[in-house]
Amino acid sequence: MYAVIKTGGKQYRVAPGESLQVESLTADVGSAVTFDEVLLVANGESVRVGAPRIEGAAVKAEVTAHGRGDKIRIIKHRRRKHYHKEQGHRQNFTAVKITEIVG
Repeated sequence: MYAVIKTGGKQYRVAPGESLQVESLTADVGSAVTFDEVLLVANGESVRVGAPRIEGAAVKAEVTAHGRGDKIRIIKHRRRKHYHKEQGHRQNFTAVKITEIVG
């Protein structure tokens, strides 16, 4: 059984027992979160596709950690103009473990 959920402007394919990193959520470590925007639920051969989401379906997860991703380096350079700029960015994330797919 798996589902496709939408959170933080991105879509994720999830199954019970999986761990994944999503955009930063405002939840404490160890607390339960529910993702209500379920776009697809598949159980064996039966597949339910929402238009745009499935009513009454939800994915329950547990927050396992908060953190920051790897540093991304942004470099701007203009040749022959003595222009060189460097910038770094680290995106915040929340690690969750999928416990149950309802629907």
